[in-house]
Amino acid sequence: MTSETTASRAPEPMGQRRGEPLPHDLLDDAERLTREQLRELQLDRLRRSLRHAYDNVEAYREKFDAAGVCPDDCRSLADLSRFPFTMKADLRDTYPFGMFAVPMDQVRRVHASSGTTGRPTVVGYTENDLSMWAGLVARSIRAAGGRPGHKVHISYGYGLFTGGLGAHYGAERAGCLVIPASGGMTARQVQIIQDFRPEIVMVTPSYMLTLLDEFERQGIDPRGSSLRVGIFGAEPWTEEMRREIEERTDIHAVDIYGLSEVIGPGVAQECVETKDGLHVWEDHFYPEVVDPVTGEVLPEGEEGELVFTSLTKEALPVVRYRTRDLTRLLPGTARPAFRRIQKITGRCDDMIILRGVNVFPSQIEEIVLRTPGVAPHFQIRLTRRGRLDHMTVLVETRPGAGPEQREAAAGTIAKAVKGGIGITADVTIVEPETLERSVGKLRRVKDLREA
Repeated sequence: MTSETTASRAPEPMGQRRGEPLPHDLLDDAERLTREQLRELQLDRLRRSLRHAYDNVEAYREKFDAAGVCPDDCRSLADLSRFPFTMKADLRDTYPFGMFAVPMDQVRRVHASSGTTGRPTVVGYTENDLSMWAGLVARSIRAAGGRPGHKVHISYGYGLFTGGLGAHYGAERAGCLVIPASGGMTARQVQIIQDFRPEIVMVTPSYMLTLLDEFERQGIDPRGSSLRVGIFGAEPWTEEMRREIEERTDIHAVDIYGLSEVIGPGVAQECVETKDGLHVWEDHFYPEVVDPVTGEVLPEGEEGELVFTSLTKEALPVVRYRTRDLTRLLPGTARPAFRRIQKITGRCDDMIILRGVNVFPSQIEEIVLRTPGVAPHFQIRLTRRGRLDHMTVLVETRPGAGPEQREAAAGTIAKAVKGGIGITADVTIVEPETLERSVGKLRRVKDLREA
């Protein structure tokens, strides 16, 4: 594609420009609520959801009784803080269906986590749950710039993982044509994008980088593709990665948030006109941010652990579910009634403590992405030297980089890690396409200390 042709295709989805509000006729009824109207709706739904959980799930009944609270004690939204938390361990301890609040003949689908660190967490959906979920993903796609008639290329994995099917039914509900590519077969996915010409891609951000590498390996400029919007989720990613993707593709890169225990993708969505954090769909999920250590609810604007309570789920209600994701709550902008969460770039359980210093993979990612001469692919390896923990950062070079450029990049990264994070790390520049590629959620850290 010529530079003139590329320049003529501005990356605004369907004429939507940064800062412009979504046309009123594309907003659903909940998106038109005032903040006061939304809070009234939340309290009514919260009281019913707490009663539903208490009456139908033995584990919740035991937790509430042990904490000395009952559903009738929730007279205001602030009263939710009196109720106990739900942890991933609660779902594992009641595996597979012990947290379900409806008879099994009312459950129409189950999803589950990978279970790589123990028993998987199993979640269920009634017909109403599935309809609500599809509607929220459709709302998210509209907020990202998607419109009826757009083609949506879905590279999230299908199966027990919620990403693929959650995006699939939401895109159909939004009136889009779905291309269910799933993960893997990267070269074929690039060919499909070239042939089918989708406007939207839904995928993990790390796999999007893998797709872009494949575009370029095939000699195709991704800026000339049909893609106009990328909806990226299922793993933390940084503003630096957003810039990398947008510069290489000439698309809008926006964030979608969800987790299977709460429902899947579509819990919160970044709006394309502002790209300033994810609006939580608070008519169905009530958010809190708590101190990760004490569990105390933090004021709006302070960073802590994100907690969700479902307001309308039937099969698997969740009460104060601790996500382990770190963020802060902020006022709404593009959707004024709905509060935003800041872009999530780390998790409590992803944090590395190295010689007394807290390190998040996202901090390393920011440094790698702003370093000339290296690709956005890296891996952190933790080892033990004598009694001390040690970190090595492996980073891929870009094709054609010479020895001097590689050495300079390694020095730049090591200096930035020392100066910005406060730890000493070895940095090894490796050949292109030698590190593990993502076909789903990417694990950036290999902990070899026990080995």
